[in-house]
Amino acid sequence: MNSFIKAGASLAAIGCALAASPALADEGHINALDHAPIGVMGDHRHGEGEWMVSYRLMHMDMGGVQIGTDSVSPDTVVTTVPNRFFGNPGQPSTLRIVPTDMRMDMHMAGLMYGLSDQVTLMVMANYWSKEMDHITYQGGMGTTQLGTFRTSPAGFGDTKVSALIGLTDTVHLNAGVSIPTGSTEKTDDILTPMGGNPTVRLPYPMQLGSGTFDLEPGITWRDQNDLFGWGAQVKGTIRLGDNDNGYSQGDRAMATAWLAASVAPAVALSARVQAETVGRVDGIDPAIMGPVQTANPDFQGGESVTGLVGVNFAATGGALEGWRLGIEAGLPIVQDLNGPQMPTDYTLTVGVQKSF
Repeated sequence: MNSFIKAGASLAAIGCALAASPALADEGHINALDHAPIGVMGDHRHGEGEWMVSYRLMHMDMGGVQIGTDSVSPDTVVTTVPNRFFGNPGQPSTLRIVPTDMRMDMHMAGLMYGLSDQVTLMVMANYWSKEMDHITYQGGMGTTQLGTFRTSPAGFGDTKVSALIGLTDTVHLNAGVSIPTGSTEKTDDILTPMGGNPTVRLPYPMQLGSGTFDLEPGITWRDQNDLFGWGAQVKGTIRLGDNDNGYSQGDRAMATAWLAASVAPAVALSARVQAETVGRVDGIDPAIMGPVQTANPDFQGGESVTGLVGVNFAATGGALEGWRLGIEAGLPIVQDLNGPQMPTDYTLTVGVQKSF
């Protein structure tokens, strides 16, 4: 958490320095309120012929174990939670491997183009880097720890293509499709309860893509005046059938609302709340099996409410006009998980955007 605070403070200081520089001091038609917080995707349209490129880095840190809204210890998991795969060769009656920490970084590169004043096209590619730490307990019962191990897949994820279709000046539809360009067959070495180190297909949260074409419908409302900006967005993810491995990730539904206040034309502060529900995995990959919670399709998804604060910096004039820097940090308010699962500790999103 200390490194997260230091990183956020350093980025905020850079943004404040940029906003105060002479090149950014001229008041122009660009305003930091013109965009939603950086963590909101597909929030605005562009005029006909206008382009925008963007890069975002989203970091998520998770830790501990939670069932529903209750925290539990790893010892409780390995002595009380049944192993779905019990009865298969080498599978104990309870879980014997417990994930304890997870870190995810998603690098997102986006391109937007104003096909007309009413329709903006958008494509976004992403690259995932994930790390998950585990404790392995010895044998088929008891609370003796055998050791720890880490899995760390990385690679390109699914590609998003969408159109933002204006209904009014302040409301547009989000019509998107997710293309399955991310792998669902990543492998890594693990430590088994009997001391083995096989290479296995990683469980569902550690794969990089869904393996399915997904519909991503939504609607966004955004407005502003000279001092404040506000908006709301509802979006979903609907999986279209099973992937080649025999399952589909859970459907998603998300709703968010935000309020931003102008500190200066070049600086706006924001507060946002986001509610999300994620379904369980439907089906099962026969190559994913083991006495660990992440291998069970039923131990995926849940509901959450997150509070986020952010800052947008905009170059309102000079040589850097059109550049933006956004920072947004989030902490969970409530998490009700189909556990055992690791709850989210915090999220941090940093991004830059350039219109031309």
